[in-house]
Amino acid sequence: MRELQPIEFYFEFASPYGYFASVRVDRIAKKHGRTVLWRPIMLGVALNATGSKPNVLVPMKGEYFKRDIARCAKVMNLPFTLPKKMPMNSLSASRAFYWVNEQDTCKAKEFAAAIYHEHWGLGNDMSDIDDVARVAGAIEIDGEKLKAGCQSQMIKDKLRDITMASVDAGVFGSPFIIADEEQFWGHDRLSLLDQWLDAGHW
Repeated sequence: MRELQPIEFYFEFASPYGYFASVRVDRIAKKHGRTVLWRPIMLGVALNATGSKPNVLVPMKGEYFKRDIARCAKVMNLPFTLPKKMPMNSLSASRAFYWVNEQDTCKAKEFAAAIYHEHWGLGNDMSDIDDVARVAGAIEIDGEKLKAGCQSQMIKDKLRDITMASVDAGVFGSPFIIADEEQFWGHDRLSLLDQWLDAGHW
């Protein structure tokens, strides 16, 4: 019997659609006996490669984007507050995730959920490392150790390497999910992921 491979979940903390996917992807994977590798990336690298810009900065599209994410959150019954600063700089949060992940993958997912809630649920900017450390402290992660860990060259390299590898793998948006080499872009494609994991083909 073929061994079931983990699902790769690429996301950007500045992406509300990544937030929406984060609350469902593990549940879908568990239904099919799969695990999920959470991989925050710096999406700006992919946007530069594709000649794109963050949704909120695109004329006309930006206003639609704001309306769309508010209604998605309402339909999903998720806490949502439009942040005053968009897009946030996710460098500190992403490095912090990988530092926590080195020690405890489950805690890293809890940390990611806490950052998402703080930014998209409460509308607070999470660009500053001190704010990231504060959120970490609320879920019993040592904030000072986390700040020091984010300065580790190993952690800096890890985020850079995973981001570059994601572009090479074809990741151009958030969320972007890869299961058995099948690619799914967007939280609204999670139902297709569910079907794929069930059948393994179209």
